[in-house]
Amino acid sequence: MPADRLVAFAARIAGDDARTRIVLDFDRAPTIETRYIANPDRIVIDLPATAFAFAEADLKATGLFSDIRYGSMDAASARLVLTAARPARLAAADIMPNEDGNGFRLVLDAELVPEQEFAALVSGQAWAPTQSDTATTATVPVAAAAIDEFVIAIDAGHGGIDAGATGASTKTSEKDITLAFAKILNEKLKGLPGIRSVMTRDTDKFLSLSERVLIARQKGADLLISLHADTLRQADIRGATIYTISDKASDHMAAQLAERENFSDTIGGVELPTETEPEVGDILLDLTRRETQAFSIAMAQSVVGSFQGQISLINNPHRHAGFRVLQAPDVPSVLLELGFLSNKDDEKLLLDPVWRERVADLLVEAIKNYRQPQLANGG
Repeated sequence: MPADRLVAFAARIAGDDARTRIVLDFDRAPTIETRYIANPDRIVIDLPATAFAFAEADLKATGLFSDIRYGSMDAASARLVLTAARPARLAAADIMPNEDGNGFRLVLDAELVPEQEFAALVSGQAWAPTQSDTATTATVPVAAAAIDEFVIAIDAGHGGIDAGATGASTKTSEKDITLAFAKILNEKLKGLPGIRSVMTRDTDKFLSLSERVLIARQKGADLLISLHADTLRQADIRGATIYTISDKASDHMAAQLAERENFSDTIGGVELPTETEPEVGDILLDLTRRETQAFSIAMAQSVVGSFQGQISLINNPHRHAGFRVLQAPDVPSVLLELGFLSNKDDEKLLLDPVWRERVADLLVEAIKNYRQPQLANGG
């Protein structure tokens, strides 16, 4: 643990549907910034880099709050996100020394407010959003790649405050599994001629879904591969799945997974877009999206072909749903569920270094097979 990190060593929460108090004990006095976000209604408290050392059960959502998340955003900052069951505001946010001389405490007193008052708090706050909170794909300049260079953006799902799914047996976080696999894949792609790989994140940091797309486009990516290892209610379902984007989900499971993955921005305290991006040049944009979708499907089919008979695949392994991380209109994109942490057999494999190497090799072969027709056509 870095020496300059704050340590939140204790937490407690109490209250009802009208008032709720949260207390966090720190080794030193924290600095905080608070703001309000609607849809869903959230109170966001930004902190310096903080190690949260208390038990998860000590800050379980109750009273006014239906969900509480906390964790790192990057190396210099952390965040506490309080999702309100009904509109609420902070009546007080006080920092004071503990009576026993052991550190400082942050006391957050929340109270129920009318909807119009919460809306006024959201619209009236003087808050400058960070890139992570506002990144969009609408007008991003796309970097020019070197001639004949094929750029692959490797996106390790989740990160920072957003831990993703949790292993059924080992309690390993999805964010750690995806990052470990992304690093292996990145190293394997480095050695291939004509290919350059970039990672959307190479540390335990939070990125909004739009920021992941933004990074890929800024790096001039020709392909985005987003890596995940989710959980399902049915623990017997296992195997890899490859997803492409679609307005309509291929099945109920795909719809549920997309809904959970898209929830990452809510967990991270990101303000969700309320309007779709402007349709500038509708016909050209539509043609671009159709071509991109065709390439995305070709990549998904290449992955299925490479994995078939080599590793476990779910039934009908190519599926589709409205994953926001796959939304770039000009970058072919796929989301790869490596396996399901809700299945003990899959969980064991996801943590196996030998299996990871094997799957990374198969994925490299899929990328080569996908790329080959484009090279033949001069693409």
